[in-house]
Order: sequence, then C-alpha cells, then structure tokens
Amino acid sequence: MAAGEEQSREYLRRHRLPELLHRLGALLLFHRPERPREFLIQVLERVKAGRRAEGEYPFLMDEDNVDAMFSLLDVLGQGHIRAAQYREALKTLGLSTEDLELEADVNITLDVFKEGMKKKMLESWSV
Repeated sequence: MAAGEEQSREYLRRHRLPELLHRLGALLLFHRPERPREFLIQVLERVKAGRRAEGEYPFLMDEDNVDAMFSLLDVLGQGHIRAAQYREALKTLGLSTEDLELEADVNITLDVFKEGMKKKMLESWSV
C-alpha cells in the first residue's frame, strides 16, 4: 500500500469520518428533507451544541423506536434479552460493541437496553 493511501486511511480512522458520514447519511435517508444541505448543516450544529452540552444530539431512533426494537428481540415477553442479542442490536444500528464487557449469560433488561443504546449513540457523535 502506498504511503499516501496509508496516511489517508489513518486520517479517516483517527477522525472517525466513516462513522460520521454513515450517521449523516442515515439521518438523510430517514428524514428525506427537501433541502438536504440545510438539513445537514442543522444536524452538524446540533452535534456541535450537544458537544458543548447546550442541546441534544440528533438521534435516528427515539424512545418509542428503542422500545419497539427491544420488544422485537424479547419475543417471549420475558422482560430481558441475552447479551448476544444486545450486541447484535448495537451492530445493526452501526454502533460500536468493542468496549462491551458482558458475560454471555447476562440478561439485559429494557432499562439497561435503553441506557446502553443512549450511551452508544452519544459516543457515536463524539467525533
């Protein structure tokens, strides 16, 4: 691999630009705004405000969506899911699972699921 290409990859990785572009693209496709450039500027302004603790980060999923996702995973209505299901849910949303330290036999309740999703979504904007 050429030195320039390696430097470019390192730059993208260091600044987590692929993740940022993925989030922005997902928000565009979800909302399908009439004025996409203005929408992206507004989203980036919200991210900036969120980083300064002056506002909320933009989220693709609201609390109702997270509840629905959990209920789809908890097909038997037991009030919990397995750690593997939680990990896959995070991956499905493009959220990092690298730092998750969960035992395989741990049960994840709805409250833990919501808190974990919120934490991972916040981390995803910390570019």
